[in-house]
Amino acid sequence: MAEQKSCAFRTSIGGQALIEGILMRGPEKQAIVVRDQEGQLVEKVEELRLIKDRHPILGVPLIRGTVNFLSAMVNGVKALMYSADFYPDEEAAQPSKFELWLEKHLTSKKLESAIVALAVVLGVGMSVFLFMVLPTFLTGGLLHFFPGFPMWGRNLIEGVLKVLIFLLYLIFCSKQKDIYRVFQYHGAEHKTIFCYEAGLPLTVENVRIQPRHHPRCGTSFLFVVIFVSILASSVVFGIWPITNVWLRTAAHIVLLPLVVGITYEFNRWVGRHVQDSGLAKFLTKPGLWMQNFTTNEPDDSMIEVAIRSLELVLPEEKGKDAW
Repeated sequence: MAEQKSCAFRTSIGGQALIEGILMRGPEKQAIVVRDQEGQLVEKVEELRLIKDRHPILGVPLIRGTVNFLSAMVNGVKALMYSADFYPDEEAAQPSKFELWLEKHLTSKKLESAIVALAVVLGVGMSVFLFMVLPTFLTGGLLHFFPGFPMWGRNLIEGVLKVLIFLLYLIFCSKQKDIYRVFQYHGAEHKTIFCYEAGLPLTVENVRIQPRHHPRCGTSFLFVVIFVSILASSVVFGIWPITNVWLRTAAHIVLLPLVVGITYEFNRWVGRHVQDSGLAKFLTKPGLWMQNFTTNEPDDSMIEVAIRSLELVLPEEKGKDAW
């Protein structure tokens, strides 16, 4: 068995767990590897067009965070749809009239774009509702019976509710049987990236001994988004006290791009310094703990999928993926 090492470098490679597969993103390419119902590996590799190459302003710090977040969501939804095609529902119901209308009036490409756009809007909307709108309304309803409650107290209650709702959401998802295997692939993705960063050969044996919690995980990102939103709203509402729940909700939504941008830059800093900075290690601990709910130990077949997906996105030029 290979000896586990500390990371020799921090890589910009990241991924996402799918239905019986993994989406891995490198500096130049992204790859989807899915294990089909016959147990064979199905591969799909695409060249990446960098966001900053589309327009210089999109690569500016703070702005690039929101742009990359939305881009990752779009690519993630497309990858999930692709992986789902290999596992059709045997008891699928007959298409509805609306679905038939869409198929009749839209080309397959336009239909896919419409579905992806709707999924992204619903995903962002649900996140905003659960972690921003709902805590604001619950706090407003509670403090309706306590007029004159101090603003710092209102901000504190809102912040506690945000973290609590996020934690309950993760626990609920982790208890779903259908998503358990997805979280196993999530663990395989993290272990494989750790193995590569440690400079070890990408083998099942070497990957298996790696930790499944990674500081650049999406779970950690979402937690930091919530934490940064608490800090940002505390500052804003400390300067401009707002008690009306509708105005507070609007303020949270207006601040969201800034919050995502700050979080993205924070994650980049952590990715570079988590091995050599005690502060970075300390700041990542809450997000790493949250990953107990979103990653599970994978089996060897899942590790094989993760290894292959990573191999497909490694750059030919050594060190080009260093962060």
